Order: sequence, then structure tokens, then C-alpha cells
Amino acid sequence: MRSKVTVVGAGNVGATTAQRIADKGYADVVLVDIIDGLPQGKALDMMEAGPVVGSDATVTGTNSYEESAGSDIVVITAGVARKPGMSRDDLLFTNMKIVGAVTVEVVKHSPETILIIVSNPLDAMVQHAYNLSGFPRERVVGMAGILDTARFRTFLSLELNASVNNISAYVLGGHGDSMVPLIGNTTVGGVPVASLIEKSRLEEIVQRTRDGGAEIVGLLKTGSAYYAPSAAIVQMVEAILFDTKAILPCAAYLQGEYGIDGLFAGVPVKLGAGGVEEIIEVELTPDEAAALKSSAADVQELVDAMAANPQ
Repeated sequence: MRSKVTVVGAGNVGATTAQRIADKGYADVVLVDIIDGLPQGKALDMMEAGPVVGSDATVTGTNSYEESAGSDIVVITAGVARKPGMSRDDLLFTNMKIVGAVTVEVVKHSPETILIIVSNPLDAMVQHAYNLSGFPRERVVGMAGILDTARFRTFLSLELNASVNNISAYVLGGHGDSMVPLIGNTTVGGVPVASLIEKSRLEEIVQRTRDGGAEIVGLLKTGSAYYAPSAAIVQMVEAILFDTKAILPCAAYLQGEYGIDGLFAGVPVKLGAGGVEEIIEVELTPDEAAALKSSAADVQELVDAMAANPQ
């Protein structure tokens, strides 16, 4: 029996996520969106690719949540996308309302599901969903660190003309300007990256990583990234469905780990059938530890703003 994954939001990120999962055939997919005909049309198009890619998965498009009932995983991508000149934080109150309404419906129909939050500003939205869901912290997680780390590894690969598969790295902290690439833990074929790239150039690559989403928004002009984000989401989905115990950087609710309490932050976690099964505490340099706490403070400001404006 195939698993069931619901994706809420049939825009570029949501639809591409649904397509990647449907093409692999291990889960039936429900695609939810408020726009009449949009999820239905995209779902039918994906289903008709099944004979070509060899997938028997069903894809259901809907404007309601009844079809999502009993989902193993629900991915929430719904919300307003960034436009040129906008920061992720500019989306706070608009997406807070959207993510909140979605979370209430999802919990009603799939009370045992695991939530993967993708909407921006990511760390604030996953905190909001967690608060509304009433779920244990293990079953609410945010997708950000995998994407940020993938961008960092990509830029290092281009700089060194080395395979991305030989680059090991983590980007922690909030999904924004204060994200924290761990230079001390980054290696290329086991060699510390700091010994391969001079400091000033490495700082430029770190900054490009922080600006990675904005760079794409600026180029597209009418949208934001979706190929890499959807790939990152699917990596999380597969870790949970197949219980791989993969160690991946995700936004998780911390209760004292890394000196942060009562807040979601991007850290390495073990993802498996139970969701976030363990917070992995890697050794940080004093500068990295300080940067992570500073990043968490930025997230806390957004959380406080939401609390002051519950709408």
C-alpha cells in the first residue's frame, strides 16, 4: 500500500514537489489549493505522465481538505511568494494568516500526520504552525537548511571545480540573512574548505549563499525558486516515509539544544518515521555559536511580532 502525501499550495514549489513525488511512485499525492481548477488541472497532467515515467501513483487535485484525510505527511507551501526587493520577513503577516488557516484544516483531517512547513518567512511560519497544531515537536519541521546547504555546496563546487557529492557542509540558523554556514565543518573530499579557498573569497561565497533566494528572485522578476526547494522537500519526505534516519539540516523546535529554548532554528536533525527523532549537536566555534544565537534572536523578533498581532 502506497503512502499518502498532501501538498498544500499548487504554485511552483508545491506543484513541482507533487510532481517529483508522483513520478517516483511510492506515494499517492493530494494537491490542495484555493484556486478553482488549478490543483485539479495540474494533478490530472501529472497523472497522465504516469504511463511515461512508470508510476501508478494517483494524484488528486482539490480545493478542500477532505481528500487529504489520513495523510502520512502534509507539506505546506501555501503563501505569497517573494517579489524583487522583498525580504522573506515582508511576507510575515500575510503568510501567517494563510499558514494558520491551512494548519487548522490539516490537523482536523490528518491528526497523526507529520507537518513539513515551507512557507516564508520559514522559521516564523513553522513556529506558528507548531503552536496552532498542538502536535509534539517531533511532528512539525521546517524545510530550509537543506536548501541553504545545497546552495552553499553548489557555489563551492563551482569555485573548486569539484563534485558536489564530495562537499560536506551544513548551513544552520534562520532561513534568511543571518543563516550560519559552518566553515569549520565544511570539507571537500575530507579536506577543510578553509585550506582550499582564501578567507575573503570564502566570505563572498557565504554571502552569495545568504543571498541565494534573492538572487533567483531578481533574475526571475515574477517568481521565486522552486526546483531546488522542491528537491529539498522530497529529500525530507523520503527520509520520513522510508525511515532512513538521515541527518539533515532542518528547522526544529529546540528545548535547550545549542543554548536555544522554545524556538525553531535550523540545526542538524535525524529524520525518520517519527519525524524529528533527534537533534544532533555538532561542535561549533565560538563565532559560529554566537552567530547561531544571533540568528535565533532574529527569528524571535518575528515570533514576537506575530504574538503581538494575532489577527
